Amino acid sequence: MSGHRQLDELGIDAYLQRYGQREMLRLLTCGSVDDGKSTLIGRLLHDSQAVSDDVLAATRQASERFGTTGDDVDLALLVDGLQAEREQGITIDVAYRYFATDRRKFVVADTPGHVQYTRNMATGASNCDLAVILIDARHGVLEQTHRHSFLCSLLGIQHFVVAINKMDLVGWSEDRFEAIRAAYSQFAARLQVRDIHFIPMSATKGENVVHRGASMPWFQGSPLLDHLETVHVAGDRNLVDLRFPVQLVVRPDADFRGYAGTVASGVVRVGDRIAVLPAGTQSRVASIGTPDGDVPEAFAGMAVTLTLQDAIDVSRGDMVVAPNNAPPLTNTIEAMVVWFADAPLRAGANYLLKHTTVQTAAKVTDLRYRVDVGTLHRQSAPALAMNEIGRVRLECARPLAADAYGKNRQTGAFILIDRIGNATVGAGMIVERKTVDEAAHRRGASADAGSNVRRATRGRITPAARRQRLGQEPFVLWITGLPRAGKSSLAHGLEQWLFDHDYHALALDGELLRLGLNRDLGFGGADRWENQRRAAELARMNLDFGISSIVALVSPLAFERRRAREIVGSPHFFQVWCNAPLEVCEARDEHGLFAAARRGEIQGVTGLDAPYERPDDADLVLDTVADSAAANLQKVIDFLHQRGLLR
Repeated sequence: MSGHRQLDELGIDAYLQRYGQREMLRLLTCGSVDDGKSTLIGRLLHDSQAVSDDVLAATRQASERFGTTGDDVDLALLVDGLQAEREQGITIDVAYRYFATDRRKFVVADTPGHVQYTRNMATGASNCDLAVILIDARHGVLEQTHRHSFLCSLLGIQHFVVAINKMDLVGWSEDRFEAIRAAYSQFAARLQVRDIHFIPMSATKGENVVHRGASMPWFQGSPLLDHLETVHVAGDRNLVDLRFPVQLVVRPDADFRGYAGTVASGVVRVGDRIAVLPAGTQSRVASIGTPDGDVPEAFAGMAVTLTLQDAIDVSRGDMVVAPNNAPPLTNTIEAMVVWFADAPLRAGANYLLKHTTVQTAAKVTDLRYRVDVGTLHRQSAPALAMNEIGRVRLECARPLAADAYGKNRQTGAFILIDRIGNATVGAGMIVERKTVDEAAHRRGASADAGSNVRRATRGRITPAARRQRLGQEPFVLWITGLPRAGKSSLAHGLEQWLFDHDYHALALDGELLRLGLNRDLGFGGADRWENQRRAAELARMNLDFGISSIVALVSPLAFERRRAREIVGSPHFFQVWCNAPLEVCEARDEHGLFAAARRGEIQGVTGLDAPYERPDDADLVLDTVADSAAANLQKVIDFLHQRGLLR
C-alpha cells in the first residue's frame, strides 16, 4: 500500500502513529564512478512510489537537459542535486534521501565514487547501518571497490549488500556474476564484516531493485528492497554500555538544574545509580525529560534532559555512565584516521580534537603506518596525504572517556580540527588499546615501522644492572584513603625507615607533586586523574632506575587505581588502604579542608561531595584509627619482608 493510499484510508493521526513506529534503517551506496549509485537510489524511490508528481515532472525536464538515458527519465537526477553534478554526470557531495515502506523508514546516503571525494564518502558512512557496494558487471572489482569496502568496515558497518549492477550489459550472465562474487569474497575475507549479501541487478531496467525481473531466473534471492526491509540491525545497537555525554547544563531558574544531551548508547532509567566522568561523582537519576514530558527510561538516540537527586558538579563535556561500567579515562589514544586536508598529517602536529561534547588540544605523537587500501598492507609513511588512511597516536590535553570504536561507535569516534582555520581536517576511530603486557613490551622493544618513539631505557645500563648496583628489588606502594586518613605520614615514615636501612626510595604525596611536577593542574576531575597518571608514570620510571616509590594519593575511584597499576606494569605494585572513617578524618583536619567544604566555600572534597570507592582489592589494609602510626609502619615493613623485598 502506498503512502498516499494509507493516508486516505487511515487518516492523518493514525498514519503518523504507524509511521513513527517503523524501524529506521540508515544505508549508503558507494562504488566507483558510473557504477550506477544515483540511478539505483532513484529507482528505489521511483518504484516504491516515494516520489511526488511535481518532483517527477521536474526530473523529466532535467532529463531533457542533463539526462543520459535518451527519452526515458534519468532517475539519477532525483539524487544528483548539485548543478556541477548534473553537468558532469557524477556525484560530488553526499546526497541524502528519505522514504518509507510498510515495514521500515529509510535514510539513504548517495556518496561520491571519485578517489578525491573519499572524505565525503567517509562522512556519509559514519552513521550508517548498512552499505550497498555497487560493482559494474562489466568492470568487476576495482581498487575503489576495495577502498570503499575497507572504509565501510573501518567505520563499523556490519551489513554489506554487494549489488552487481548493469547485468543487462553483460547479457544477464550468471558466470559473470559468480566470478565477481568470488573475487570480492576473496578480498572481503580480510575485512571485519559479518554479513555480506550479493544481488545481481540492473538499476536502469529496474531488475531486482524493488521488483523481480524475468531476465535472471537463475538468481533465487530477494530483490534489494526486500532485503533492506528484513535485514536485522537492531542487534547492532549498543544497549548495554550507558554513555550520556552532557551537551548543555539547563538552568531556567534557581530551582532547576538539568543536563541535556543525546544518549549515545545504553539505557538509563529513573532511579538508576550513575557516575559522572571524569570526576567520578555519583548520584541517582531523579527524572528524564523529553519535549513531550517526562519518561521512565531513555535509550540510545534519544535527546533528553536528566536531573539528579544530588547537587553535584556536572558541566558540558562530562559523561554520565554506569558506576560499574565506565570507559577508561586516558590522555593517550590510538586511532585510525581518514585525512581530509590538503596539508598532510605529520607526527608532531597540533590540532583540536572533538570527542562527543568535549573539545581539547591534541598532538600527533606518532604516525604508526599508512594503509594501502588496495591490498590492506601497512606501509611506513612520513605523512598522510588527503584521503589517505593511517594509524596514529595522539596525546590529549585532558583525559577522554573513550571506548574503542569497535565497541561503541558513538564514543569511539572523533574529529580533528585545524587550530587556525577551524576546518575539520580528519576523522578518527579509536582502536582497542593494547594489554598491559603488550604495552610494557613495547616500552622496551624497538619502535614499530614509522614510529618515532624510542626505547624507554636508553644506553647500556639495564634495569637489572641498576638493581644489582643498588642491592635492592624496587617496588611501588600506592597508598589510598580519605584526606587526613594518615597516608602521607605513613609514606614519609616508611621513606625514613628505608633510608636508615640503606634502601633507596622516594615518597610522593599530593602536596609534593603539586608544588613542582603538577603545579599546572587544578582540582577538577580531569586534573585529578592527570595528577595520578603522572605519579604512576614517575613511579614506573623509578622502577627502571632501581628506586622504590611510595605514592600517597587519595585516588578515590577504583578504575583510577586499576589504571595506575596498569601504567606501572610491575608485579611489585601493591595497594595499601589507610582505612579511617570520615568523622575521624574531619577531627584530624587542622587545615580546615572539610570545614570549608561544609561551608560551601570549596567543592569536590572526597568523602563529602565527591565519592570515595572503598578498595576491595587492596594488598594491605591498615586501621589508622585503632592502631598507632608506628604499628602500621611495622605492618608495612613486615609485608615487604614477606614479599622478599627487604633484606
